[in-house]
Formats: sequence, C-alpha cells, structure tokens
Amino acid sequence: MIRIELDEPTLDRTRIAISPLWELVDSLYLLDRNPDGVPWPYQQWAVRAREVIRDVPAAARTAWVFRESGSRSPDFLSPIPPGPAPTIEEELHALCATPRSVVEEQLPDYYADDPPGWIRPFRDDPAKAFAELADGLAAYWAAAMAPHWPAMRAALDEEVLHRARALAADGPDALLSGLHQRVIWQRPVLTLVKPLEQAFSAVDKRLLLIPLIFSRGALMCSTDHPEVVAVSYQARGAAVLAEGRPEPAPDRLAILIGRGRAAVLDALSRPSTTAGLAATLGLAPSTVSEHLAALTAAGVVNRRRAGRRVLYSLEPAGTALLHLLADDPSRRRHSA
Repeated sequence: MIRIELDEPTLDRTRIAISPLWELVDSLYLLDRNPDGVPWPYQQWAVRAREVIRDVPAAARTAWVFRESGSRSPDFLSPIPPGPAPTIEEELHALCATPRSVVEEQLPDYYADDPPGWIRPFRDDPAKAFAELADGLAAYWAAAMAPHWPAMRAALDEEVLHRARALAADGPDALLSGLHQRVIWQRPVLTLVKPLEQAFSAVDKRLLLIPLIFSRGALMCSTDHPEVVAVSYQARGAAVLAEGRPEPAPDRLAILIGRGRAAVLDALSRPSTTAGLAATLGLAPSTVSEHLAALTAAGVVNRRRAGRRVLYSLEPAGTALLHLLADDPSRRRHSA
C-alpha cells in the first residue's frame, strides 16, 4: 500500500489532467507485466504494440528502460504533465528539458548506493539520455499509440468532464471516495492499493489526478515534485481499444426507435458529448449528431453547454423510456 496524507490546502487544490506520456508509460508496464496475454480490451492493441517493440530499435530500448525501472523509479522518467491537457510533443519537450539538478536530487532517494547501470546515463549525461529516451517514446507513440489517441482522448475528455463536475458539485471528498476500488480515501489519507509499502505526507501542495486508459498496467504515483503530488487511476472508456465489438441483441427499444438511437440513448445514462459518444459506441460523429438531434427533438434528451463543450443527458422521459422498454436488466439499473 502507498499511503499519502493530504493536508487541507493540498486537498482544496485538487485538479484533474490528461497525460499522453503517462498513458504511454503505463502501456509499457501493461505489456511487460502480462507476458502471457493482456486482459480485455487491450488484446488487439497489444499485438501491434509488441510488434513495434520488436521491430523498432528505439522503441525496444525505451521498453527496456521501463522494464528495468521496476515498481519504483525516480519521477523524472515520467514527470508531472506541464498543463491540464498537454500533447505528447509538449510532454516529451518537457522531459528533454529536465535539469541535471532534478536528477541529482531524486536519485539518492531511490538508490542509497551507486545507481544501477540502466539509469546511470541520466546521471552522467542527462541531456543525451533524456533525448534518447524521448526519441524512443516518440517512435513507440507514433506506431503503437497515435492511431488510437483520438478515441482515447475523447474518452478521457468525458472522464475529466464527469469528474470535474463532481468536484465542483460535491467537493474533493466525494470525488476521491468514488475514483476506483484501488484508490481508497479515508480522510486525510489517500491509499493506493499496490504491492509496495510506503507513506508520504503532502503539505501545502496540489493534488493532481490523472485518469488513464492504460492504468491496468500500473497505478502510478508521483511525489517528488516540490509543488504537486500526482496519482493516476483507471479511467472509464478503455473499451475504445476493443476491436470487433459484437452487435447487441435486438430489444424492444431498438425495434421502436432503431438500434443506433437506442445505443445513444442507453449510453446517455452518463452525460456525454458527441465526440465521447462516438468514441464509446464506435460510430461516426455525424451519425451520433443525427441521433442526438432526433432524440432532443423528441424530448427524451437535453442539450446544454458546459464551458466549451456541449453536453447531452437524459430527460426524465428518456429515463422512463429506458426503464420501460429495456430488455437488459443492467440498463434498468442504470436508469433507476
């Protein structure tokens, strides 16, 4: 277990961010820790990712670095994202700009004696080591991650919007209590369920939560930053990586309003945007927009603006329609 005691100022500064770099690192952990086969929905993605590591030398060297890093490594290998939604290019640029002083400060906390050979280049020639690491990460990203990133980003945007609304409405206690079964909040301690025994105190810092599609690879935690403590958790929406989704069995709702509109209505048991629905359902955004327009006109879905996004959710009539015509008992639970 990793236990992080959060003081009140840190808790009050809770924020949420997306990090392509943390996704990338966690995907490498997922591959390394599941040599006999990754869990659903990562199987088809993993086939291609393993080919990339096998065939692209720069990606192979990078995978080796994170394999050698084990369950605990200095945070300079996967630094805090430089903003709430950076691009992978921005994060890799920040990685390359890591000062030598940060490496010298963090290394003794992880290696009491001489550091192991795999990490010595970051001590001896950090500019070269970080540049090579960034090149490998970029090569791996381009071949294994970039094709999936638009759908992943849409799902993560939905996750951030959902959590940000919960934070604004109910405060950080409610947010942290409902993150994930491997993240346990018992004020003032945030516990991460991991095969490690560590304890930290966060005093007058900022808590940064980072949802990850690939958090099945590892529950990441960063405590080395002087101003931020960061914790990842498993985001909903990992199904966007699944391929060959089976067609759902016909039901009364689909017969009445069509399979596509029924799928959109069912997915709105959680408020969503057009892009989020498209990524979740595997439909074209234009198709989703058409379904949403019809459902809104029928009075079963409402449309409202949340910042720069347009958010759709169920009207009471839509909830009632799901409940009355659902053949799937899980749908009834969602709409109850």
